[in-house]
Amino acid sequence: MKQVRRLRAEPMKNAYLKYKTTSIQSASREKLLLMMYEAAIKHTKLAIIAAENKQIAERAMNIGRVYDIVLELNNTLDHKIGGEISKNLERLYMFITDQLTKANLTGDPQYLRNSLKILETLYDGWAKAVEQLKKNSEKNVDEKA
Repeated sequence: MKQVRRLRAEPMKNAYLKYKTTSIQSASREKLLLMMYEAAIKHTKLAIIAAENKQIAERAMNIGRVYDIVLELNNTLDHKIGGEISKNLERLYMFITDQLTKANLTGDPQYLRNSLKILETLYDGWAKAVEQLKKNSEKNVDEKA
């Protein structure tokens, strides 16, 4: 019976992976940025739950995912274009990675909560900026028409 369920689940899993891959490949740069923050927030929350439940392997796995995402966000910063903003973002990202390392070493979920608060604040700011960008580009299209 389990074999039958697993066989039925495989096509669904493959379809989901294809959908996810397509949505990532077709996303705008702005949407990709928001998706990265969403994933970092999701895995930080999962790491907090794992830390609270003393699930060391689960905590470490989720912290590793968040760490990778934050490093990727940091690597995409362009200090020539971003100026002071990119320098401040880099400081925040380095603070988050430091907090993640402390959380991984100590198991204290407070370090993860500190990271989560920053990630959520940054996500909210970027989401508003992306929304404003959309409104401005729609306005420009309407004015040209």
